[in-house]
Formats: sequence, C-alpha cells, structure tokens
Amino acid sequence: MSDRPLTLITGGLRRLGAVIAARFAAAGHDLALVSPVDNEAEGDLAAALAAGGGGWAPFLCDLSVPENAAALVMQVAEHFGRSPDNLVNNAAIFGQDDRHGMSPRTLAEHFTLNNFAPVLLARQLADAAGPEKPVSVVHILDQRICNPHGDQLSYTLSKQALASSVRTLATAFAPYVRVNGVAPGLVIETCDYDAAQLDRLSAMMPLSVLLRPENVADAVMYLTGAADVTGQILYVD
Repeated sequence: MSDRPLTLITGGLRRLGAVIAARFAAAGHDLALVSPVDNEAEGDLAAALAAGGGGWAPFLCDLSVPENAAALVMQVAEHFGRSPDNLVNNAAIFGQDDRHGMSPRTLAEHFTLNNFAPVLLARQLADAAGPEKPVSVVHILDQRICNPHGDQLSYTLSKQALASSVRTLATAFAPYVRVNGVAPGLVIETCDYDAAQLDRLSAMMPLSVLLRPENVADAVMYLTGAADVTGQILYVD
C-alpha cells in the first residue's frame, strides 16, 4: 500500500480540475480523478501524472445523482486499498438562466450537482476515514458568492449555498475533518469570449490581469495542507 496521500478530485480530468490534479501530482499525491464521461488524461495533465510518480485512476461517476457519492468513495477505497485523505469538490454545472429562465428544473439541476453531491461526498469521506484520521475537504466555489450578477442565477444560488456549508460542515465534522473553500474569479474562459472582451476584463482587474488557474490550484494545495485551518473561504480573484 502506498504511503502517499490520496486525493479525490471531482471533475478532475478537464479544465480547472485538471490543473488542480496536475498540482497535486507534482506534490506526490496518488489521485482518484472523477468524471461523468472521460476516463483518460490528456495533454498537460497526462504529462504531470507521469512526472509525478504517484498512482492515479479515473472513476466514471454521474454526481448529478447524489446517491452515487457513497458508491464512489467505496470504489476509490477498494481500488487504492484505503480511503482518500483529501477531497476537492470541483465538479459543477454552469447554467445561463436569469430570473426569467430560472425554474424548478434549473434549480434542482444546479443544487443537486453543485451542492448536494459535494456535501454528501464530504460526509461519506468522513465516515469512510473513521475516527482520528485527518481529512481535508476543499469546495471550489466562485467569487460570485459575494459579487452576484443577474445571470447564471441557479448556478450562483447553488454556489452560495455550498459556501454557507463550509463553516457548518467544519463544525459538524470536527475535530478530524477540515472543510474549507476556494472562490476563484474568471479563471478559464469559454469559447464565446473573444480577445477584445478578455482585454476589457483584464483592464477591469486591480492587478490588470486575469486569474491564472495554477494560482487556484496553489490555493487548494495550501488549504489541503494547512492543518490548523478550517471553516475558511479563500478568494483567488
């Protein structure tokens, strides 16, 4: 059995999740990378996993069905021979609804994946770890939790609810399970952003630059290793 820390990252094969996974691989972690559709690491992540020297495995899991959380943690523990030491709740859905488009369906979809699944995964990991095993949970949030806009309304509400869970879970799962959050700003643009829009957004930032995903990964790594920190949200924006 490996003596390296084992970290479970949801949405860990693409976009920000892949950058976080690469950072943990470089730090010598074994990795359980979760995706609803992918089972292969590509590009920079594949290179980082190979260079890191740790073990890793993909896990196909649809966390829009929150009951799958228990089975996922069990599968990871069976594969690696131990339960995870760390959890990074990164998987999320980003809808584009405003107040006119918000509906019971959009709210249910966003709260199920963005709130229920992370909370249930954290509980399941705490239960699997047993007494006196230190566990770190980091929720990936969004700076919108304190700077909300009129769009992505269901998404924003679900992330605000997840942010509120940080202090509550930190108290409920203490003393051996720590729960923290990282709230990034715009970190990896989608294909509908053009160069002019990115330049305009960069000029609006106090540091005149858009956030680099590697800095979000560094924040997650810090909180994962900060043994005396719990119930905190770190803004990287």
